[in-house]
Amino acid sequence: MLKNLEKALWPSFTKGQMIEWYRAAAHALLPHLAGRAVTLARFPDGVDGPGWYQSNCPQGAAHTTTVTGPSGKKVRYCLIDDTEALLWAANLGTIEFHPFLAPASTPDRPHALVLDLDPRPPAGLGECCAVALHLRAKLRPLESFVKTSGAKGLHLYVPLNGSATYTQTKPFARELARATAADLPDMVTDMPSKAQGSGKVYLDWAQNDANRSTIAPWSLRATRIPLVSMPLRWEELSSEPRRLGFTPEAALDRLRRDGDFFRPVLEIAQRL
Repeated sequence: MLKNLEKALWPSFTKGQMIEWYRAAAHALLPHLAGRAVTLARFPDGVDGPGWYQSNCPQGAAHTTTVTGPSGKKVRYCLIDDTEALLWAANLGTIEFHPFLAPASTPDRPHALVLDLDPRPPAGLGECCAVALHLRAKLRPLESFVKTSGAKGLHLYVPLNGSATYTQTKPFARELARATAADLPDMVTDMPSKAQGSGKVYLDWAQNDANRSTIAPWSLRATRIPLVSMPLRWEELSSEPRRLGFTPEAALDRLRRDGDFFRPVLEIAQRL
């Protein structure tokens, strides 16, 4: 049963509005969650209240899967495979959905490689766009796709056929980040220390790990105003960065008009 629908999760966006948005976007979001362990980012009192990333699935989930952590501890994650499960999670105050890169059935074989382009001020989204275009050219002939993180930066995905393990994809991503930092030393860093990368775009390659999850395309974010982790066309990266922030209303308008052009990430089978 859906509860507290009038509660403001953002100053101008209620829990009821969030649930209805997820209902409308479910056909695009669910394929990116289905069959994968999902971390829930819960903010039951809204973005100005306490929030947390929940790995261990709350009671009431219809389907779960077990993931073994680095220490050997087993954690029961949620599987969000249908609209009922999606709305159940949203009713718990889940704003963000973070799926693993690998299906639960083959947890060591990711179906994508991902780089998180995280700008460190004064660098911003414009710098991320320039770096993403450089990465796209560097990765060819592999196809790649890009979306906003929904917060400050971009996520670049390379769809894979599931034959490679994380022991192959993570070093590949690490070397790609290192080489890009060498190509663009004034713009890019591959070092996690903020002291070493002020004003640059940090290429976070460590997301390519069996115990990491990444915000899904079409997921809302717990930002100051509600924003969406939004699939982009490559040509959009040459536009004004301020045009790349999508509210739920703008995201839904685009989804209804153009469909999910991040769907090929689930369909293209490439080898590294």
